[in-house]
Amino acid sequence: MAADRVDFHEMGIDDRLLKAVADLGWAQPTLIQEKAIPLALEGKDLLARARTGSGKTAAYAVPVIQRILMSKQTVREQAVRALILVPTKELGQQVQTMVRQLTAFCARDVRVADISSKADISAQKPILMEKPDVVVGTPSRVLAHINAQNLVLHSSLEMLVIDEADLVFSFGFEADLKSLLCHLPKIYQAFLMSATLNEDVQALKELVLHNPVTLKLQGSQLPDSSQLQQYSVKCEEEDKFLLIYTLLKLRLVRGKTLLFVGTVDRCYRLKLFLEQFSIPACVLNSELPVHSRCHIISQFNQGFYDYIIATDEQGLENPTAPAKKEEEKGKKKKKTTGKGGPSKDQEYGVSRGIDFQNVANVINFDFPPTVESYIHRVGRTARADNPGTALTFVSHTELPLLEEVESALTENTECALQPYGFKMEEIEGFRYRCRDAMRSVTKQSVKEARLKEIKQELLNSERLKTYFEDNPRDLHLLRHDKDLHPAVIKPHMKNVPDYLIPPTLKGLANPLTGRKKRGRNFKPKTVGVIKSDFKKNARGKNPLKTFRFKSKKSKASAEGKS
Repeated sequence: MAADRVDFHEMGIDDRLLKAVADLGWAQPTLIQEKAIPLALEGKDLLARARTGSGKTAAYAVPVIQRILMSKQTVREQAVRALILVPTKELGQQVQTMVRQLTAFCARDVRVADISSKADISAQKPILMEKPDVVVGTPSRVLAHINAQNLVLHSSLEMLVIDEADLVFSFGFEADLKSLLCHLPKIYQAFLMSATLNEDVQALKELVLHNPVTLKLQGSQLPDSSQLQQYSVKCEEEDKFLLIYTLLKLRLVRGKTLLFVGTVDRCYRLKLFLEQFSIPACVLNSELPVHSRCHIISQFNQGFYDYIIATDEQGLENPTAPAKKEEEKGKKKKKTTGKGGPSKDQEYGVSRGIDFQNVANVINFDFPPTVESYIHRVGRTARADNPGTALTFVSHTELPLLEEVESALTENTECALQPYGFKMEEIEGFRYRCRDAMRSVTKQSVKEARLKEIKQELLNSERLKTYFEDNPRDLHLLRHDKDLHPAVIKPHMKNVPDYLIPPTLKGLANPLTGRKKRGRNFKPKTVGVIKSDFKKNARGKNPLKTFRFKSKKSKASAEGKS
């Protein structure tokens, strides 16, 4: 089978592109790249499904750049030849970065512009007046520029890409996309890239593609158990906090970790809870400015932080014509949601498409609302050929959701999620500390933390933006995991007394004591939560695997038997 593989240099792509690919360290194309690039270079429309982390971005970026380079050999006129539509601002910036890396040796011939940010339409007009070869943006943002006559596509566009296509409609872009298509030429090459093929993707296929080739490359939407270990643990609210404290404070979870929660309030509740024990963590949600969000992701990838607490809010609270909001932005009104709180960015997305690098673990503190959400959360780890671990907390009310996920991921009668039990009495000594910390994190302190964080990040994002543009080397000094301190913190909670550490964990525990100070050259460890970093104890057993979660019912029955 290896003899049949096609390498990049056999695809007939430009030498400058090949040099950029070599600089990126890509020895061989991934499966999606190997299959999609030759078909795209033949001029075919593509509908491609491949799991997250499989290299989908380069699978369309390489042929887009190659076609532009070929066009410029005959037509020197500058024009927008490719449009890449993305559902979120974060993904827009990531796509722009990838295209720039691939055009490192032909930057004068292929220019790219990301217009998905929150900058004013008028501020982005000069960029579009230069007619970049590739424009990246959300459907609402692109449509707003078309309506403002800053962007004209009907005569020059040759290629259309819709990335994370299964999310475009669910983010409320259906009306915008249909309006946008009216401004495109009748003939163009189109690519739809997605991790899943749902009804929305089928609807997009009818709208956009012409006689497409469909690529379904992986039967499973997540890596198999040899690369990705998935565990679930049944526990209620208080036990969730007890377990997360034990895992993080005793450093039983090693490597970079994403903790997913259901709401913005839960983000700050968990952050303030961890602050009680001097465990630093960043918060990532739709209320933060887009510059801050992208900077947090960038610093996390560089190894500045171990933990990010993220929401993956899906769908829009009010998904009505985001393009109209762009046009009305000139009216300087304070945006609020519901009860007068800060506005949520409707084009925010963390669990989808964003390339978090070297994530060792994903912990679902709150169970994801859908099977798709589970796949995309867990898909942040075990990317490319790296190992990863996913641990999901499940309350009794979430058991039906767990069954849905298990059913969707079961292959060959083997369930992907394995039960992972804890012997709760082993860590019972920590419970009073956790209760104390939970009592300190009141509704008022959560509210104050949200406001303080937003004010702080707005300051970082706006006032300091020009300074950091002039002094990019200082940007790493700006941290996002600082304590918010709206709740009273008791000094003794920072340390873990030796007598509280369970005997089975004493050889393993390495209590967290402070915030990381790491530079650019830091190479983070990519160690799984369970897989390889737990040394065996004296009895030759992994101590955490000997934990068994015992419910009250099982304890009562045990007492009855005795």
